[in-house]
Parts: sequence; structure tokens; C-alpha cells
Amino acid sequence: MQRPKTRYTKAGDVWLAYQVVGEGPVDLVYASGWLHNIDIIWEHPAYRRLLETLASFSRLILFDKRGTGLSDRETGAPTLEERAEDIRAVMDAAGSQRATILGHSEGGHVTAMFAACYPERVRSIILLDCRPCNAWKPDWPTGMRRAELEAFATHLVENWGKPDHLGEQAPSLAGIPEEEEWYARMLIHAASPSSAAAYARIWYELDVRAVLPSIACPALIFRRPGDRTTPAEQTRYLAEHIPDSRLIEIGGADHAIWAGDQDECLGWIRDFIDDERTGGEDRVLLSVLMSDIVGSTEIAARLGDAAWRDKLAAHDAAAARAVRHHAGHLVKSTGDGFMATFAGPSRAIACARDMHAEAARLGLTLRAGAHTGECLRHGQADVTGLGVVIAARIMGAAGAGETLVSSTMCDLLAGSRLAFDDIGIRELKGVPGQWRLARLGNPDRAATDPE
Repeated sequence: MQRPKTRYTKAGDVWLAYQVVGEGPVDLVYASGWLHNIDIIWEHPAYRRLLETLASFSRLILFDKRGTGLSDRETGAPTLEERAEDIRAVMDAAGSQRATILGHSEGGHVTAMFAACYPERVRSIILLDCRPCNAWKPDWPTGMRRAELEAFATHLVENWGKPDHLGEQAPSLAGIPEEEEWYARMLIHAASPSSAAAYARIWYELDVRAVLPSIACPALIFRRPGDRTTPAEQTRYLAEHIPDSRLIEIGGADHAIWAGDQDECLGWIRDFIDDERTGGEDRVLLSVLMSDIVGSTEIAARLGDAAWRDKLAAHDAAAARAVRHHAGHLVKSTGDGFMATFAGPSRAIACARDMHAEAARLGLTLRAGAHTGECLRHGQADVTGLGVVIAARIMGAAGAGETLVSSTMCDLLAGSRLAFDDIGIRELKGVPGQWRLARLGNPDRAATDPE
């Protein structure tokens, strides 16, 4: 994906920089955390992957807050009302009438304010590692004391251009030279030392507790239990006071949105947006692909624990790449295999071929099964239903190196130039009736990626 073109629009007298990327059915506005630069973030591989994935199922709208990044820098101390107006101005410029707003960290304050003030413009909101109130108050003992804030602001000014607080924002990346170099570069392109300190003082004063009960749209709220910057009590407060909300805990200790394992969070976001767009329906026609490493127990015993873990990690990474490449959704790992879903059967088949090829490069052999049928989707946690059971049973009938599919999938792929060998009627344990199965033929006989 090419880095999108940066455009400008005005909110009052302030010029705001924004970008639009993707052509999905739902507009998604990203309200970033503390400091940000919409050009520099594309230079970081993990951040780029995050943005590209969001743009794969939405029309993603990015912007730099007033006073930061490529937007006007000298803007004084903006109020939450002004910053909510900035989102409206960017949406107008991007031609967005209604959007889901994703607020990360400090961006959660303006997300909450915008949802309360402009309910007609908001489909839903997503809050990741956000705090409703930052300052210590008699009724808010988890807040930061003024002296702590001033010490932090002084430290920022004296050490601007150094990545010395990356360890707090992204402990999984601390000490990695290239990560520290990029983080320092992003910060100095987001703000000057004095404006960074000024923004820290603005952040300190923010308190959106009073507006939370007025948010009428669905809300998905995330927190990472290991995040040292966001106390659990603060995230729970959001979930308890936004009427239509759901709190999800995801793994990891990173606060930075681009750090750590993104797949779990991105899966929840995609499912949330899809469910909200379709009215919350959980019955959906999916193509389910199940895979398994043949003889994994024997291989593990031969290699030893350490070598097997490395081999399995390499396989897992390759399989995940294949699923993403074919626009699939990696539902879960089954230990030595995977379960993934796809919008169409040809993508599932193309992914199965890639997974077989990647496994062979690692000296492994897979078996796989695929079926297209109705499933019950339960957020990111799982996909269940008869369609999943059938795919699992078909995989169980496959031999080493084989991909077996149901006749339903073959019928849907008629005319695709894919080759299948009929292997006859089978009974599938726990599944009513008898099922005709087919084996995916030699890839030399057909197109390798029909879509």
C-alpha cells in the first residue's frame, strides 16, 4: 500500500493535516494518542501493518491534532470542544457523514467528547488503553499528582529527542536501537520540546467522566492488563459508565498502539465494526479452513523442545502471513494447526496452497480441510457452528499433504479452473447425513490464486 497523500482542511483558523486510505464499507476515524505525525508513522513496519489492516476493512481517516505533527503547531491550549470540532471538520473534508471513531490513549478523550456532542455523526466508538480522567482529585485517587506532571514536563523539555520513555510506552521494544531511533524521530516530528510539555499539561487537565453517560452509540473498550500507564480501575470506569459498552482485555504490556501482538485487537475491531454495521447479526456464511501438522508429536520428540518451539513459531508466522495475504481472519491456533475463515471459498483454497508450500520449506507436512457453510461468530474469541464442525471433520479425513473440501465448496467454485478429485461419500463424526468430499488437485493443473 502506498503512503496516502496528505491533505489539509480548516477548523476555524487552524489548518489540519489528514489522510484517507482504504475503500471499506465503514468510515473509521483514528484519533491518535498524545503525539503523532501522519507521515512518519508510515515508516514503521508494525505501525504500517496496523494501518493497512484497518484500511483493509474500512475507509480509514487519519489526522494530526491541532498543535502536533503536520497540522498547525502554534494553536494555544485547545479545549475538548475545539478538538471535537476538528474531527467534524476532517470528516467533512473527507466526505464522511458517519463513522466509527477509534481513540487510543489520550485520543480517547476527544473520541468520547465527539460521540456525545455529535451523535448523528458516530456509528460506534473504540477506546484502547484510555483514561477518563488524568489528574488526582478527591474522588479520583488513581490520578496523577500535579508534582508528578510537572516533573514529567520538565523531563520532556530537557530530554526531547531521546527515546528514554519508550520503555513505559512499549516495553517489548525498549532497548532495540532501530525502534528507539524511530520513536525519537516520530516525537521530534510531532512537536517541539515546549509544545510537547504544553500538550502534557493539557492532557493532565482532561476529564470526560461527565460526558460518558451521554454516549448513545455502541462502544468497544480495550485494555492490556500489563499496561503500566493505564490503571485497570480507569478502564473499568469507562465500561461501567458508557451505557452500551463492552470491555475486552487483550494480552501484552505495551501501551503504544503499534507495539506487541496486533492480531487479537485488530480481529476484535473488525468483528465489532462488522457486527455494528449488520445490526449485530452473528450468523454468517463463511469459508472455514482448518490445518494440522502431520506427525507433530514425533517431530517434537526428534527435534527436542527448543528446536520444536522455533520450528513451530516459524510455521505459525508463515501461516498467519498466508491468511492475511488472502484477506482471511485467523480465528485461533489449535496448537500445531490453525483455524481461519474467509469471505469466499477461492481465498480459502489459495491460502491452503500457500500454507502447504510454506510448511514444506520448513520440512513440515500439513493436512487441511475446508468447507463453506453457516457459522456463528462470537467476536474475535471464536467462530462456532456446524460449518466449523464440518471443516474440522473433513480435515481429520485428509492424508499427509492433502487438502480435502466439501462438495458444497466444489459447487461454489464451479468455473474457477481449480481442479478437484472426487474421493467419494464419507460419514463425518457428529455431522448428520453423508458427505461427498474432494481432494484439491495438483496446482499445475489450475490457477494458483483464482481471485
